Amino acid sequence: MSEPVLDLRELRVSYGDGAPAVDGLSLSVAPGEIVAMVGESGSGKSTAALAVLGLLPASATVSGSIVLDGQSILDLRDEALRKLRGQGAGMVFQEPMTALNPLLRIGFQLAEAIRNHDPAPKRHRHYHARCAELLGRVGVPDPAARLKQYPHELSGGLRQRVMIAIALAAGPRLIIADEPTTALDVTVQQQILDLLRDIRDTEGTATLLITHNMGVVADVADRVLVLKSGQVVEQAPTTQLFSSPEADYTRELLAAVPRLGAGVHPEPETTPERPVLALSDIVVEYGGRRVADSVSLTVAPGEIVGLVGESGSGKTTLGNCALGLVTPKSGTVAVLGGPLPRGTGRAARAVRQQIGAVFQDPASSLDPRMTVAQTVAEPLAVHTSAGRAERRKRVRELLDAVELPESMMTRYGHELSGGQRQRVSLARALVLGPKLLIADEPTSALDVSVQAAVLEVFRRLHEEFGFGCLFISHDLAVVDSLCDRVAVLRSGELVEQGPAATVLRAPEHPYTKALLLSSPVPDPELQRSRREALADPDVNPAA
Repeated sequence: MSEPVLDLRELRVSYGDGAPAVDGLSLSVAPGEIVAMVGESGSGKSTAALAVLGLLPASATVSGSIVLDGQSILDLRDEALRKLRGQGAGMVFQEPMTALNPLLRIGFQLAEAIRNHDPAPKRHRHYHARCAELLGRVGVPDPAARLKQYPHELSGGLRQRVMIAIALAAGPRLIIADEPTTALDVTVQQQILDLLRDIRDTEGTATLLITHNMGVVADVADRVLVLKSGQVVEQAPTTQLFSSPEADYTRELLAAVPRLGAGVHPEPETTPERPVLALSDIVVEYGGRRVADSVSLTVAPGEIVGLVGESGSGKTTLGNCALGLVTPKSGTVAVLGGPLPRGTGRAARAVRQQIGAVFQDPASSLDPRMTVAQTVAEPLAVHTSAGRAERRKRVRELLDAVELPESMMTRYGHELSGGQRQRVSLARALVLGPKLLIADEPTSALDVSVQAAVLEVFRRLHEEFGFGCLFISHDLAVVDSLCDRVAVLRSGELVEQGPAATVLRAPEHPYTKALLLSSPVPDPELQRSRREALADPDVNPAA
């Protein structure tokens, strides 16, 4: 049997006098093996991954053994450790917007990753062809043009694919992928999973996959480790773990996974109401490229409309049109029965305080200099004359509504978990009691149990506040569980829309059928058959 690429023995990581973040973790990853590590936020998954590359902060106390590509990580320093990163292991970080340098073009950052491990480094432009090849391999369209762009010019999915290309740049023996498909829609996610399989099959690269998506685990992993509070509660081959989990915690994780087809959809209301949002023939262009092409859709009072489609299809652009952050080239945006006013005058502010927004990445949408209480209270300070005591009372009410304790009020964004940050974003969006909510991937970065809790909070808040919602998501199972209607966007065009039960159970457009087949399910055997169907042109016309 070949030596493992990665071998951890009794790894323990702690910060100060608190409970250890990782407590006695042992695992190995063999060449060509894909091992998935799953668990709730704060279970120690990302801490273990950072320890493997020696990236933990100086405040961390580390003990045990970490052997990567035959070398002990805990015995390496500076230059020796830098050389092992990239060639020994490549890292795909969880949040590409914060991992990529916003001031440097994509091509420079990718070339830098190659150049850093070139024995005879050359000028960055020398690596242009290799950079384009890497972007093409991870499914970035028009790679030569993308090399000239900055991170903010790419969609979340494209940014994540750039991160994967950077991880592959030095030809590592191990890929550590920390939520590599979190920001990706289901079709691009499937391409990335196919890519990980291809790298494993053709190059024998080992993969340590950290994910909250149990469908992804079922699709690609050979073995699974389940972590809770820094400890392994169960590990088993993938098929065995899904068919007969032994630990109660594992069963709870699997029970929390939303399943496509399990949503219950009541008969839609037949009485027409004035919509809280009406987009009519919206056309948006960036640099001559049309990203929204004559799109029309409505959201009725109290209705949740799911907007799905690939990364770069225009979903976020349409959400930003509804918020007044993007001005269409043509078409109209009507909110609460009237045109969306421009500027910062009294009329514009009166309308905007009726609109709430939850953005895709809570880590970058929360002001790092503001406490939780200041963040939630800010809309009250801007749009109302409420005094400090009244604002504080309202903040307490909203934190209670999103199930966060009052002790969180004095914390900052970086001191919160991903699920806690998203709950703060929800509280901020709803503090003024809006009639319309734009939710852009509000659960995409959350593990399954935290996602289930946040969705339950969302349902209760929707029932309490009665807002209409444009719910942008790539997770079709979440859309199925939550939305009344679904609109499917492809390359800026609306290809299908209707009641959720119709679109998600009996789709008409080939693209919608491909989206549904690409959505992974938490069942290894069923997922294997779906993957085969996705590649069969007789079953999937889009293949």
